Amino acid sequence: MTLPMKKTFALLALLPLSACISFGAKPPPSLLTLTAAQALPTGQTQSSATAATITIAVPSFAQALATTRVPVQSSETTLAYVPDAQWVELPGRLFARLMSDTIAAKTGRVVLTPAQSFSDPGARLSGELRAFGVDAIRSEAVVTFDASLIRTSGTVVEKRRFETRVPIAAIEAGAVGVGINQAANQVASDVADWVGR
Repeated sequence: MTLPMKKTFALLALLPLSACISFGAKPPPSLLTLTAAQALPTGQTQSSATAATITIAVPSFAQALATTRVPVQSSETTLAYVPDAQWVELPGRLFARLMSDTIAAKTGRVVLTPAQSFSDPGARLSGELRAFGVDAIRSEAVVTFDASLIRTSGTVVEKRRFETRVPIAAIEAGAVGVGINQAANQVASDVADWVGR
């Protein structure tokens, strides 16, 4: 048998093994994301020369939210995850982007990321995302955000907790995604009202 034929047989023998090798969990059929109920129209220009600015930081979050899986609080002391439900990226980033869209649309402020804020940071909004999942005891989607705001004038920090709960019909990916999206939009809207113009 020639050397090229030996290599061919060796490769053919490895093919069945390649179907058995897995480098991660099987992805769910679809991924969840957040959609802003209020956002600036496409093409609208904003300028810090004519509008106040605000810098929005990605919120900190607990270890239970340091994953793309959707947490379910099944009792006071136990946590599980919704089967086949997964965010497209970490919830903190999704929520920061949703707040940016909502605050820009509702207040007219120019929203900046920390990387864009060197020349004119304006007000500064940060905080901690305390809940972003499901309360199985009450069958509700829950979003809780502890906000910290430094307004344009001075270094005084204002803190406020925002929470919205939305009933869900079932603890499954579709219903949970819709419920959390609705709750997150309400929290973002409430934060925008607090920030003001």
